[in-house]
Amino acid sequence: MEKKEQNKFERYENYTNRELSWLSFNERVLDEAHDPENPLLERLNFLGITQSNVDEFFMVRVASLHKLAAADIQSLDSSGMTPQQQIDAINIREHEAVDKRYSTFNRSLVPQLEKNNIVFRRPDELTENQREFISRYFNDELYPVLTPMADDSSRPFPFLQNNSLNMAIQISDQESKEKQFATLRVPDIFPRFLRLPDEENAFIMIEDIIREFLHPLFHGFDVLQAAVYRVIRDMDIDLAEQDAPNLLKAIQAQLREREHGSVMRLEVENSMSRELCDHLVEVLHVPENAIYRINGPVDLTFLKKLPRAIQGHDDLRYRSFHSFQRPGLTMDDDMFASIRKRDYLMQHPYDSFDSVVNFIHQAATDPEVLAIKMTLYRVSGNSPIIKYLGQAAQAGKQVTVLVEIKARFDEQNNVRWSRQLEKMGCHVIYGLVGLKTHSKIALVIRRDDDGIRRYLHLGTGNYNDVTAHFYTDMGLFTCDRDMGIDATNLFNMLSGFSRPPYSHKLYNSPNNIRKFIYQKVDREISEAENGRPASIDMKMNSLSDPAIIAKLYEASAAGVKIRLIVRGICCLRTDIPGISENIQVHSIVGRFLEHSRIYIFHNGGNNDTYLASADMMTRNLDRRVELLFPILQDDLKERTLHIFADMWHDNVKARVLHGDVFSRISRRGLTPFSSQDNFIEQAEKQYAKNKKETAKAERNPETFQPMMKHEEAMPPKEGSEE
Repeated sequence: MEKKEQNKFERYENYTNRELSWLSFNERVLDEAHDPENPLLERLNFLGITQSNVDEFFMVRVASLHKLAAADIQSLDSSGMTPQQQIDAINIREHEAVDKRYSTFNRSLVPQLEKNNIVFRRPDELTENQREFISRYFNDELYPVLTPMADDSSRPFPFLQNNSLNMAIQISDQESKEKQFATLRVPDIFPRFLRLPDEENAFIMIEDIIREFLHPLFHGFDVLQAAVYRVIRDMDIDLAEQDAPNLLKAIQAQLREREHGSVMRLEVENSMSRELCDHLVEVLHVPENAIYRINGPVDLTFLKKLPRAIQGHDDLRYRSFHSFQRPGLTMDDDMFASIRKRDYLMQHPYDSFDSVVNFIHQAATDPEVLAIKMTLYRVSGNSPIIKYLGQAAQAGKQVTVLVEIKARFDEQNNVRWSRQLEKMGCHVIYGLVGLKTHSKIALVIRRDDDGIRRYLHLGTGNYNDVTAHFYTDMGLFTCDRDMGIDATNLFNMLSGFSRPPYSHKLYNSPNNIRKFIYQKVDREISEAENGRPASIDMKMNSLSDPAIIAKLYEASAAGVKIRLIVRGICCLRTDIPGISENIQVHSIVGRFLEHSRIYIFHNGGNNDTYLASADMMTRNLDRRVELLFPILQDDLKERTLHIFADMWHDNVKARVLHGDVFSRISRRGLTPFSSQDNFIEQAEKQYAKNKKETAKAERNPETFQPMMKHEEAMPPKEGSEE
């Protein structure tokens, strides 16, 4: 009977294909580009994001499927599709998405830009002065760099770098009239677009300048046509770590090799002739369904940079706001004294990420700090955290940093940082064989007056001071003794051969987070079967692990009420009779990328609350080192519950899943409520209140304050953090 029940939950029709669900997420991002309620320049950014998203998707996910199909793998995914069926379905959906992206650009965004005197000019639309300007730019800047490459029997077609913009050119010998082919790399050392003189916000695309002045590159030939194209290659890294004696060198070798991956996608301007396109297909070995004809500028990622180049028009951008710098966590505070008194919950970007940077800075400069241990997955190009870790090592502190050099598309950056940290005296480790270390944890060991104490920062997101401004993430500062012991054991596992038999309060994957989730769900099932209230709330980036989904189906069938907020991939289907009737799924796509992970279990009214670095994906649960940690302090638990509730009641940026389709929430009769706008408003109020109190204190410096120990001056352990 139990086996039959399990099969019911695992049927193919109960699952959405992972890749098609991802494409649905990218369509939700595209909806934001199309939404007139968003500021115009932010809509440009959303459209650029959809392009960069799908580029990476083809470089990694589609590339992986192609390898499986090439090996004639016929195994089925949880939705019952073979690799080749997935490739075919992806290309069908993506052809539709390309049409939508360029329709949004040409019919919606460009006309709105022109209404605001923001224009893209073609060469035939330029004034005499503007034409003279681009002529000088071509001759002085572009011409010396351009290198046309012949394509004939003696000079084979050149290798094209992934994601590079190129121009396919057909020429005719002025004497023999024989047609020839050539290709020209559009140099990426120059901006994709150029500001024109005489108009405040007029631009021209660099490829249009090159195309206008091509003839000097082909003396003795007539240029018959020139059209832009781009290839997306397989950029996934295949690394048998068990056979790699030196992981760092193996990664560096793979980075060189992956530049020559197979072509996954070919984009060509729709003005390109069939003859020229067929020639590219032949030399690049591209399947027919992977050829994308583009009605506009090839590669829309330039739209992410365009808003910064536009002068003025603040009314067409998101309103800026002040993140709240929580008292007790500023550079002027003794953060260790603050954390000894209470835990602190951070919600970025509404709470300033400066607190995290301050934590590492104070650890680096505090003479009582003995050691710092930290995991780094992605950091910014000019990371202050890297600088402070180096300062700590140079000051004689023991600094151990796990730099995950397998972080996709950050491999090169992380290799560079690992070398830099080693030069500064840090002990750098590269993680475990076969596993990516995706956990976000900083452990500071300090000699306090009453003995050695461990201070922790645990987070859902990366230690990246740049993305912290537009990713929503959550973090916890604590010096909880049991969590500190668990953190020490985790680092011993990462740096040595330790296998801790159990954890006190922290749960890590592989294996342990999955087991923990099963146990918590099983408890809710038991409560529901005994007629007691039972519920589960989860927020994550993606939900794709079949076993987790089957467990949620089992809970739903038992009567557990389940609310899920899933930003991206969701392979679970709602509204399946007898299986998912008690599951509701929302997805929020807005100004900030929803990156935090929250897991809440009713547990008889205790509302056990956890944050994590892990999504409910197989890779996070089985193939990565992840961390799940509890929120124990009552006021912080209450705040986390309120954060989830506010996001759940979002009816502006949220979509609801019905079956396998997300749709906007009907606001008929409802007051519009955007959770992200609400969090911004709260942060602004806290910022203004704090600024007012600081100014008042500065105006009255003569006010007598009785001398107290620093610890006594801190807020009490209990009470609201607000």
